Amino acid sequence: MIQFTIYGEPVAQGRPRATMIAGKARMYDPSKSRGYKEYVKLAAADHAPAALLEGPLVLTVNVYRSIPKSYSNKKKTQAEAGEIRPTSKPDVDNYVKGIKDALNKVIWKDDSQVVSITAGKFYSQKPRIEVKVQVLEEQTQQLSVI
Repeated sequence: MIQFTIYGEPVAQGRPRATMIAGKARMYDPSKSRGYKEYVKLAAADHAPAALLEGPLVLTVNVYRSIPKSYSNKKKTQAEAGEIRPTSKPDVDNYVKGIKDALNKVIWKDDSQVVSITAGKFYSQKPRIEVKVQVLEEQTQQLSVI
């Protein structure tokens, strides 16, 4: 199992942009998404396995966004306790897309290996994204022990 945390305000994968080069359309990531993916790669590199993971993988991503400044102290306490969860954009799957793209060739060979995803959005005074990657067989063995 590989586990790590990416500190700082989470950035969701933005919509791809298009430009015309030599009469052909070229798609590219918005600069904010591209920069965040590079940051995720650097954070993940410290936890990279000696050989890229192969086979089916299970990914868990927990996104902790900053608590809105407009919240009252009571709401801030509830948000920190997980009683109030973010329901505004961006969608949780857009955070996951960026993380999956960034971990290609760092943790695993290709993000198509991810066969199961668990993701959640939360509020926290310490914004971050917590990532856990398991080989499917490891998770199955852990469940059979319980």
